[in-house]
Amino acid sequence: MAYEEMTGAKILVQALIDQGITDVFGYPGGAILPVYDELFQQNQIRHVLVRQEGGAVHGAEGYARSTGKVGVVIVTSGPGSTNAVTGLADALMDSIPIVCFCGQVPTHLIGNDAFQECDTTGITRPCTKHNYLVKSTKDLARTIHEAFYVARSGRPGPVLIDLPKDVSLGLGPYIPPADVVHKTYQPRVEGDRALIEQAVAMMAEAKRPIFYCGGGVINSGPRASELLTQFVNMTGFPVTLTLMGLGAVPASHPQFLGMLGMHGTYEANLAMHGSDLIIAIGSRFDDRVTGRLNAFAPNAKKIHIDIDPSSINKNVLVDIGIVGDVTRVLEAMIEVWKARGYKADAAAIADWRRQIEEWKGRNCLAYRHSDEIIKPQHAIKRLYELTKHREDVFITTEVGQHQMWAAQFYGFEKPNHWMTSGGLGTMGYGLPAAMGVQLAHPDALVIDIAGEASIMMNIQEMSTINQYRLPVKVFILNNEYMGMVRQWQELLHGGRYSQSYMSSLPDFVKLADAFGAVGLRAEKPSELDDVIKEMISIDRTVIADIRVDKAENCFPMIPSGAAHNEMLLGPQDKAEQPISEEGMVLV
Repeated sequence: MAYEEMTGAKILVQALIDQGITDVFGYPGGAILPVYDELFQQNQIRHVLVRQEGGAVHGAEGYARSTGKVGVVIVTSGPGSTNAVTGLADALMDSIPIVCFCGQVPTHLIGNDAFQECDTTGITRPCTKHNYLVKSTKDLARTIHEAFYVARSGRPGPVLIDLPKDVSLGLGPYIPPADVVHKTYQPRVEGDRALIEQAVAMMAEAKRPIFYCGGGVINSGPRASELLTQFVNMTGFPVTLTLMGLGAVPASHPQFLGMLGMHGTYEANLAMHGSDLIIAIGSRFDDRVTGRLNAFAPNAKKIHIDIDPSSINKNVLVDIGIVGDVTRVLEAMIEVWKARGYKADAAAIADWRRQIEEWKGRNCLAYRHSDEIIKPQHAIKRLYELTKHREDVFITTEVGQHQMWAAQFYGFEKPNHWMTSGGLGTMGYGLPAAMGVQLAHPDALVIDIAGEASIMMNIQEMSTINQYRLPVKVFILNNEYMGMVRQWQELLHGGRYSQSYMSSLPDFVKLADAFGAVGLRAEKPSELDDVIKEMISIDRTVIADIRVDKAENCFPMIPSGAAHNEMLLGPQDKAEQPISEEGMVLV
């Protein structure tokens, strides 16, 4: 078949159009200028000019996470690509589909230490799902379509294409996506039927079961969340979600125990510890969830469902591992449950639910309210109460205490409305991610719940937000500390607050004005609701500086290296006080 000849730059733009891409995030430079020249000559793709390449990748992450589409980034060679590395690593850890195009020096100069040259493919190999160095224009169209397929298929992730300048200037054939089939990467989506039968039979026999579900449910698409909720209803089993899985089951669901893990709820962590069967769906048994591995769920059998075969038995050995797409596997499990006429052991599940209710009675998220100073938990609760009636609220966060309080106190009723950096824990993620979400959902209420330290990491993207007139709301819990660092220093390092105090913060109200936004401030609990309401009502970018208690810590907390039943529930607990099987602090 004869294909139309185009320049490499035009091939790239045409490929984006044929892949259904309408928005890209980027920053120009010498090696990528042919692509920018081609972008200038078309009107089908909107380019969002960020202020630093890291912001471009985080913006694309927020866009992708909130839409289920592939995010696209275009940066130049050398520092352009190295600035993108953190975002790529973040997307890899959290399974976010990104395609990143990096300019590169001409092929004949590669390896000669040319101006703005670096070994982009070598640098990014560990932090991408796959990467390519394109050496001939004739290979470019096929490579781009492959990259999109790899990014969105199986376990999603970032894919990088290193594009030498002579390749983008040269001529080559444009091959449409329909003519490109990846020969080797064919992820398995249907689960093994025999293993599914075994898993469902095991569920029917369980006495203390729990669903433990993560971001893989959300990545599988909205149908997966619907099926999971249906299965939870059918079985009567309790369910807990990871940080990345919030929204996969409605927060208001009576069987939802809250988030689990290091700052998860008492009842979720104790239920995991005391269970006899864990049904892990789209989660990966990471260290923030398992705690000390040799004490993790000591009496539980484990079923693990994941599209990534390398995740199964990676951290925790399981009894049944099912490789497949969450949606397909849940459909099959529900079908088997119904066809076999299975029913949960009603008496055992009732006893299990009673035990969980006792743990809930500890009210692990309680805090001491104050009429004098704003408690950060109270700030998040009021933000939730004043926005929960809306269907179009999207929350992003930076990383730190505020992130955990947001996960604990903001209720997510559906998937794709919670964007946070989970695996890499990237400070500076929330503002550019909110920018990407707002671009994808121009009429939505998009709020970045931030800390005063994290927000400074990518504060320059306020300029981008201003340029594109995006009404992002930045809700800063300002305690004048790197809060999580200070908390660990207080609890685990003898109160030695080494370099955790933010002693030269800007005036965020004046900073908002400098960026063309509106600045608001609340210093007392009595001012909080009015500031939140005003923030929501203003159809412009807003920075709300919420001055919160500087000494407040985020509880519950499982210290690093501890087990689920070694939680700290509040300031009265010490790190060496384990919790018994019955859930009581042992003094």
